[in-house]
Amino acid sequence: MSSTTDHRSGPHGTAVSVDGSGPLRRSIEVEYWVVDEEGRLVEPGGLVGTTEGAEREFVEPILEVKTTPCETTAELRGELYERLETVLRRADELGKGLVPLATPMSEEVIGELDGERTRIQNRVVGDDFRYVRHCAGTHIHVEQRPGREIDQLNALVAADPALALANTSPYFDGRRLAAGARSKLYRRMAYDDVPHQGGLWRYADDTREWSRRLERRFEEFVTAAVNAGVDRTAVESNFDPESAVWTPVQLRECFSTVEWRSPDNALPSEVLRLADDVAGFVERLDGAELRIEGETGRATEETVVLPEFDAVLRYVDAAIEEGLESEDVRSYLDRMGFDVDAYSPVTHDIDGRESISPEEARELRLEHAERLERDVRGAERRSAREAPSLRERTD
Repeated sequence: MSSTTDHRSGPHGTAVSVDGSGPLRRSIEVEYWVVDEEGRLVEPGGLVGTTEGAEREFVEPILEVKTTPCETTAELRGELYERLETVLRRADELGKGLVPLATPMSEEVIGELDGERTRIQNRVVGDDFRYVRHCAGTHIHVEQRPGREIDQLNALVAADPALALANTSPYFDGRRLAAGARSKLYRRMAYDDVPHQGGLWRYADDTREWSRRLERRFEEFVTAAVNAGVDRTAVESNFDPESAVWTPVQLRECFSTVEWRSPDNALPSEVLRLADDVAGFVERLDGAELRIEGETGRATEETVVLPEFDAVLRYVDAAIEEGLESEDVRSYLDRMGFDVDAYSPVTHDIDGRESISPEEARELRLEHAERLERDVRGAERRSAREAPSLRERTD
């Protein structure tokens, strides 16, 4: 007898069960600063295109490495490390390295690539757009469950304080800014005058409400651009409602994912751990009741309770300003099911001074570029040890 379970075609050709069964695919986009052998920021040049998913970003000294959607942690780990290994082999030839720190730390002039989208954003945001040029982060995409998209979105809004698990730089322009300097630059400084574009949005009731929000924000963006002297046609030909917002948690119709854009860049092993934990948190929704109430939040196998939005914002603020040194943040993430003790955010290792010189910043970049290389090489050696021998493969 044939199964009566209703299946639909999911994103990327995956069969997704309407009842929430099946693997929840996830993918990663991570940005790394590129440096030369002296720790100076340089363009990626020949690193671009060395492997699938190795691409330019809009600022000159950043290389972005992307994965495809993967069903398992092992698949995601293998793909990310394989692509980074290919990039690093070419980087060795060119005398370059990849730096897993969220900001350049010292005072730097960061150039950007010519492009109409960037030109328009500069006109809309103004001088504050320079703060965005100093930010390198990680985007985690989780596959949408049909009928549960808004629950997934709201869960990731509540999980936003988990950005503290991957804070990697407290410095900007040579001075201490916050435990999560990148998040403060992006949310509090770059988009301060257009907070709907870059800030965390409140929970949504349904996909229709989400679509209405996007339309309103897009019209606000178009109006701001026109007021700044940009032709409306130019704006509408380069942006649409989905691509004209930079809020940290988004429903992405074009990818059929829920995207979390909050984490800093970090070592690949840390990025993978966080992606796995975030996907696991979202997967809890498959068999749990979801409620929004109170200020504490908790997640069990039976129930996921999201705090009221204003409480989430307080946890987010503490995650940015204090990181895991905030006991409130640690307790909150623990209640929500994150293994806080498994993480060692770099920001707390390099924090402790109010200013940092260009020479110190270059030394730190080189040190952490070496850490990234060891992380990738170590994964390669582990994979080789775990791989079956020829005899095992042919028996």
